[in-house]
Amino acid sequence: MKMKKILSILVCLFLGVNSQAQIHEIGVFLGGSNYIGDIGNTTYIAPNELAFGILYKWNRSPRHAWRISYMQSTISADDLDSKEPGRSLRGYHFENSIKELSLGLEFNFFDFNLHTFGQKITPYVSSGVNFFSYEDLYIELGETKKNNNKNSIAIPMIVGIKTNISRSLVLGAEVGARYTFTDNLDGSNPKQESFSALRFGNLNNNDWYVFSGLTLTYTFGEKPCYCPQ
Repeated sequence: MKMKKILSILVCLFLGVNSQAQIHEIGVFLGGSNYIGDIGNTTYIAPNELAFGILYKWNRSPRHAWRISYMQSTISADDLDSKEPGRSLRGYHFENSIKELSLGLEFNFFDFNLHTFGQKITPYVSSGVNFFSYEDLYIELGETKKNNNKNSIAIPMIVGIKTNISRSLVLGAEVGARYTFTDNLDGSNPKQESFSALRFGNLNNNDWYVFSGLTLTYTFGEKPCYCPQ
């Protein structure tokens, strides 16, 4: 009987740790986007277009989670909004479509154990790798024209804060800047040699885009095992 009880406790503890390590979250992101590059203003956080998406988190511990998300938005900018005289006189503008798939790791500054009762709150950071599609643009005689669709990679740098608002819902607010591996979200640096005369701006700096908004996720997964006394 004693051995049976010990085995029962060991199995229970294993299942408890395992279930704690595998709670899931699925939800939505809603907010805005802005771009940083060779057209328009240079404010880092200035949402001017709607951004939305879905996300999934696999909480491996109260301190970290694997994170997968799909988000999309239009990004746009206008030189007339810039405080730099050269840009406002130039008067270029553009609009592009961004669709991204992100894989990353989220780290909580404080324990965020969704199996315990009571309200919890923590700042967090997240990074990983993004695969995104965009429209390859060029600007000719002040008019933005589309060439074709392209794919690229970006590195996300996300900071946020989150809290549980019920036993099953987590509300978060975050800002995520994406450093891209392209300098042509705005049409300033088309790669085709036939468009080389149309290039402008700083050709040594790649473009950024930023998603800012709220996340709302639903949590599910087994609770820890309660062992017999």
